[in-house]
Amino acid sequence: MEDGVPTYTVDEALVSMGFGKFQAFVLAYSGMAKISEAMEMMLLSFVGQSVQAEWGLSAQEESLITSVVFLGMLVGAYCWGLVSDNYGRRVGFNFTALVTGGAGLLSAFAPNYSSLIVLRFLVGVGLGGGPVLSSWFLEFVPAPNRGTWMVIFSAFWTIGTIMEASLAWAVMPAFGWRWLLALSSLPSFALLLFYPLTLESPRYLCMKGRIADALHVMETMARVNRVALPSGRLASGHRMELHEIADSSESSQMVSARKTNSVEHASKPGIGGLNAILRLLSPNLIRSTLLLWTVFLGLAFLYYGLVLLTSELSHGNRICGSEGAETAVETAHTIDVNLYRNVFITSFGEVPGLILSAAIVDKFGRKLSMSSMLYISCLCIAPLMFPQTEFLTTVFLFGARICISASFIVLHIYAPEIYPTAVRATGVGFASSIARFGGILCPLVAVGLVHACHQTAAIMVFITVMLVSAIAVSYFPLETSGRKLSDHIAS
Repeated sequence: MEDGVPTYTVDEALVSMGFGKFQAFVLAYSGMAKISEAMEMMLLSFVGQSVQAEWGLSAQEESLITSVVFLGMLVGAYCWGLVSDNYGRRVGFNFTALVTGGAGLLSAFAPNYSSLIVLRFLVGVGLGGGPVLSSWFLEFVPAPNRGTWMVIFSAFWTIGTIMEASLAWAVMPAFGWRWLLALSSLPSFALLLFYPLTLESPRYLCMKGRIADALHVMETMARVNRVALPSGRLASGHRMELHEIADSSESSQMVSARKTNSVEHASKPGIGGLNAILRLLSPNLIRSTLLLWTVFLGLAFLYYGLVLLTSELSHGNRICGSEGAETAVETAHTIDVNLYRNVFITSFGEVPGLILSAAIVDKFGRKLSMSSMLYISCLCIAPLMFPQTEFLTTVFLFGARICISASFIVLHIYAPEIYPTAVRATGVGFASSIARFGGILCPLVAVGLVHACHQTAAIMVFITVMLVSAIAVSYFPLETSGRKLSDHIAS
């Protein structure tokens, strides 16, 4: 109640409206971005070898085609998070789609190696904006079933990997890598096509003090969902979150300052930028931030490392087993012939992880779900410290990949929930930037050890990363399952 008039917050309105047609559109749109990201990442499994053969590249030059995308994502995840928190979610994901699609299409026409490297770097910069779409989608979803819908949102990544494997299987043998690059950029252009239909996050608008704009968005959502908004007036949402604040006197000062200076606050250029980074490392958030960076780094290392180990362990066992040169050549030929089929089949390994995460994320909570999956993955991969048959190797890696996929999905649900609206996209974006180091390091550390016939050491590295990540998860300060999103930093 405010001045005798009942009020409601964005969270209360979302709960009253439920998940309707409007949220379904938001899910489809942000899911298309997830598909685009997955396709651009998966094509790295196919393009490198073809480009190397056509241009006579060295092994180091071929690997740089992959590494430079991760470097671009490292830059993009940070930059687009700042843009999103400062200028709006819509502005952020519009430019990410433009950069990803444009650079991806131009990559297909790259005349030489240097131009291809530059363009793939720009693709990585665009892909770094993926967390902006997840934050945007998250802010439209009612809190009670937010975890389940975020798992469904994550399913679009699996769809993208399967689509890219299918596309590569159909296109590469007949038309080559340039056609694959061009066709893989189409989902990004689909995002640009439907961009005029998207609306800004009402939570973000309230955070900026633009209550009238937020109300307009909420009215549109209610009209599309064919439901009514709660009676009364839309409030900024701070009062609803006061029960989460330890120091009530300081909280009331924050609310008062918000009411009197909302326009000035919204116009300050310092929101986002260095201020946002400093907020992430403020006394109230530094523990969550550092632990989140640790887990993002660890899970990215594990996820991409397990994908590589699926083929590298089998290949390494043959080489280190001192088989003859003729057998090694036949093996390499077989792997090359079956590459598209094998990647297509293993892409379906993501599906059990999705089902598992959907089943446990809300029932057992985010923290227990992540830590338990990481501990189980240790048990799955431990037997691989010693050479196994190809069948057992596949079984153990498949089990580990299910657990890591489920953990990664839950982490992407947890990360935007733990930050307040003012720094949510920046916080998740910066954590995603840290994760890119895991993608860069895994082939250099783990796969390199396998090639050097140090399989036991490689698996020990993976087990160590799993254990460190699991312990870090257990020290997260908050369990966010069913918890309302915070609009400000608690004292």
